[in-house]
Amino acid sequence: QAYLSYSNIAALTHLARKPGWDITKTLDNVRIWTHEEGAVLSFKVEMQVKVPSHVAFSLLSDFSLRQRWDRHFLTCKVLQAVSEEEKIYHVTSAPMTGHQPRDFVILVSQRQPCRPQEPYTVAVRTVTLRAVPPSPEFCRSEILCAGFQIHSNSSSSCTVCYFNQVTSGVMPYLAANLTGSSKSIEDTALECIKFLE
Repeated sequence: QAYLSYSNIAALTHLARKPGWDITKTLDNVRIWTHEEGAVLSFKVEMQVKVPSHVAFSLLSDFSLRQRWDRHFLTCKVLQAVSEEEKIYHVTSAPMTGHQPRDFVILVSQRQPCRPQEPYTVAVRTVTLRAVPPSPEFCRSEILCAGFQIHSNSSSSCTVCYFNQVTSGVMPYLAANLTGSSKSIEDTALECIKFLE
């Protein structure tokens, strides 16, 4: 478990630092970037939020609040509190047209910055838990690497960056989006900002 949580944080930090991000969309306080490497597509959503970074961190690291702003989350319940900084959740998501509803068993690792210039980090990846085997009503899906980095801008504002390394399990939710025929990434980002503020 210690290795999993370390690699969870490390994978997100590594993804955030990769060179070669291309900006695909700019709105007032939201910017969307993509990064392609072989068959792996990653995206980053950068949001300007008028709350202190520690407030955004405390709200975003509690995934039981996620349904309040992310309509892709149908249910989210804590399966196991591994430590103060790690929790395992079971998440179900709404079915997309022509697809079975999906579920995920995720490890959420949160870290406060060690030094002032470092971001707050909330890293997410899927894990296997014997107590929650796949069920026939859901398509069990995988998240390789996702999460938030929260950078402080001032005592009352911060930049929240959401990252997701896309697998085929998440692809149906994004394909329409990145080609511009759906606005769910933007809408979700705006809902997230509204929720935090």
